Amino acid sequence: MKGKNTELLRFTTAGSVDDGKSTLIGRLLFDSKSIFEDQYDTIKDATERRGEEGVNYALLTDGLKAEREQGITIDVAYRYFSTPNRKFIIADTPGHIQYTRNMVTGASTANAALILIDARHGILEQTRRHSFIASLLQIPHLIICINKMDLVEYKQSVFNEIKDHFTSFASKLDVTDIHFVPISALLGDNVVNKSENMPWYGGSTLLYLLENLHIASDYNFIDCRFPVQHVIRPNTDEFHDYRGYAGRVAGGLFKKGDKIMVHPSGFTSTIKIINTFDGEIEEAHPPMSVSILLEDDIDVSRGDMIVRKNNQATVTQDLDVMVCWFNKAPMKLRGKYGVLHTSQDVRCIVKEIRYKLDINSLHRNQEDKIIGMNDIARVVIRTTKPLFIDSYRKNRITGALIFVDEGTNETVGAGMII
Repeated sequence: MKGKNTELLRFTTAGSVDDGKSTLIGRLLFDSKSIFEDQYDTIKDATERRGEEGVNYALLTDGLKAEREQGITIDVAYRYFSTPNRKFIIADTPGHIQYTRNMVTGASTANAALILIDARHGILEQTRRHSFIASLLQIPHLIICINKMDLVEYKQSVFNEIKDHFTSFASKLDVTDIHFVPISALLGDNVVNKSENMPWYGGSTLLYLLENLHIASDYNFIDCRFPVQHVIRPNTDEFHDYRGYAGRVAGGLFKKGDKIMVHPSGFTSTIKIINTFDGEIEEAHPPMSVSILLEDDIDVSRGDMIVRKNNQATVTQDLDVMVCWFNKAPMKLRGKYGVLHTSQDVRCIVKEIRYKLDINSLHRNQEDKIIGMNDIARVVIRTTKPLFIDSYRKNRITGALIFVDEGTNETVGAGMII
């Protein structure tokens, strides 16, 4: 998988404040030769101005002036880099509890989550919270980076103790693929290059792990889902009768000759041609953007979904949703909101607030029904027209939705369908 078709891995970083997330990303970018000389010189100068020794790699990702001045990460910072084997998008998310919504935003599309643990402190409340959010968002791979090993004399016993502790905690979470790496982000141990200070560690470096995580099966290739975003009618002499349905494959494999069905009409047809920007192809899979032409001239428009007759999405107006609330104004019971789901734009009413989740203890609070900013809660909504859904666990695209304030058009929450 080299060259043009290099796989893209999206990963997010999480962990407590000051456990070295930004430093780790800076080190990853620097050691993999992904930053330019002038960027290096800028952060070297900034480090000197702050009266620190050496080079503070954290300054590479903390783009906001307030972040650099306070030495903390406030908003999600996206960084891009690539190696000959893979392209990467990093979402560096903040550690503080008041930025839970930022973490949810950065992690919602990630294949992997890097959770940093300070070797001196072990597993903290925030480690649990971020691991839970990673499992709630169904991030398929967790990489637990046990950082600052240089400050505990690179002891294997410290690494093993944290690894055992986390493994027993993770058994309660919905996560299957977990890796542990002992690192020093500051000094570069086991980040890109293997550490000579930890000969007892037989595993791979962090970069090697990121390059070789098996992500091809992270998408749902079983349930065929194609939300129609746009109907293409060129109306030119050359393409007089062309009527293509453009969108992004959200699940399954679509091949020429496949029999399909369209939600909500229930009409059936056969796939005649699948086109991409580069020409015709035989089959399409997630996350490809394609245009599908059907044998029959049936009425299909934006918001409809192409599925298989024997494998349909759930068509419903009543949804049971885990929501992370983004807005200062709390979510209101009986409140009305706009909802965006795949290519559909509908309105909804909040019928019931079942419980609020205490992210630290995972306790379900059924008494406190006030859903404020950064809260995670389970609610039931009813939409103005049916949506074509799967559970978020089954499909992270057709199982996700966002809430919009109709007055301000602001995104006020993100939902995962249960």
